[in-house]
Amino acid sequence: MEISDIISDYISQVDYETLDNEVREEAKRRVLDALANAKYSYNEIGSTLKQAAKYFGGEVETVDGIKVSVDFASFYNTFLIRYLDFNDTYLSKEPLHPSDMIGGLMALGKMLNATGKQLITSIAVGYEVGVRLCDSSSLRKRGFDHVLFLAIAEAAAASKLLDLDARKAKNAISLAMIPNVALRETRSGALSMWKAGAAADASRNAVFAALAAMSGITGPEKPFSGKMGLINIILQDFDEKNFKSLGHSGILKTYIKQYPAEYHAQAAIEAALQIDYKGKIEEVEIETYEAAKSILADDESKWNPENRETADHSLPYMVAVALVKRRFWLDSYSYIRDPEVLSVMKKIRVHEDQDMTKIYPEKLPVRISVKAEGNKKSAYLELPKGHAKRPMTKEEIIEKAIRLGLSSDAVEKAMNLEQFKVREIVV
Repeated sequence: MEISDIISDYISQVDYETLDNEVREEAKRRVLDALANAKYSYNEIGSTLKQAAKYFGGEVETVDGIKVSVDFASFYNTFLIRYLDFNDTYLSKEPLHPSDMIGGLMALGKMLNATGKQLITSIAVGYEVGVRLCDSSSLRKRGFDHVLFLAIAEAAAASKLLDLDARKAKNAISLAMIPNVALRETRSGALSMWKAGAAADASRNAVFAALAAMSGITGPEKPFSGKMGLINIILQDFDEKNFKSLGHSGILKTYIKQYPAEYHAQAAIEAALQIDYKGKIEEVEIETYEAAKSILADDESKWNPENRETADHSLPYMVAVALVKRRFWLDSYSYIRDPEVLSVMKKIRVHEDQDMTKIYPEKLPVRISVKAEGNKKSAYLELPKGHAKRPMTKEEIIEKAIRLGLSSDAVEKAMNLEQFKVREIVV
């Protein structure tokens, strides 16, 4: 059966009352975490986005109150959420940052004057679809970017928020998917601002597609299974069994980040901070699984990052900073030219361990060994703090949000989202 038919039929079956309380609470935490990321990002990228906003006027408010068109509000919000690379993650055959979709859903929710309950329900739908897509095949290994799965999942979530019937929801998925097959070059070698922009664009496309479908515009009937569809052209190994029985607990399988870094580096940073070495570092060996090495240590640029976007995807840089500075936070990216950090980076070697690759993504193993003044100390970690199997507590997530600059009022509204309208939720 065509996957877009399965998804569109599923959308109408989910409502707020059918969601487990654990799912509702997790959705609120993801909104909180996303808004906190957006709040801090505004300090670094807000002026650039406001400049772009001049060309996309409208009546829909972004998370910080700028009035623009609904599709650009989706782009704007998502860019802020994604920019720090500090929002949530899911790792399977394909990685995804599911909370990237919250920016678009917030924009659409404000336009619709939707309730917090409606937003929570749409988030549950989007996460479920996104997780199932990631479990089914890998875009990354074929040179395509994970934001294609984001666009599909968000189109499903937006369809729920708009209360589209199955036919229109199917068209929304098709319209979000067919024209927007993104290339992985976004995340290859030295990185640019488009690392965040790709997700923002996917979010914009998903919201645009859902509104177009609501208006009666149709898309190709078989975006997945057609002769020139996604499965036959790109994802020939797509495992359709993952769509046999859709539920709404996908969000419970995803992870919140403890450190502002690409997720494959979370355990490495934590392990590096555990190593109590003495004296001058002579060499550092990092053993980990294939995805961590191929994404975070794929070429020479990762040993010589020139900007934030590359540094937070550089395993040598992040481990070196953790070892040298003995802490890791957003200001850790100010050490790109630090002589001591650069010196340690030159001594780092990254190796794939086949046994570690075999247990990924169930576990995210890393072993870091540091030789200093002739003595060698190591740390081994399989699951970082924030993983679904080792989650951060509600209090830790709130503490992170406050540290990122979110006001107590914004925290209170996010954590009690069902009591508010979406338009009342701001950073």
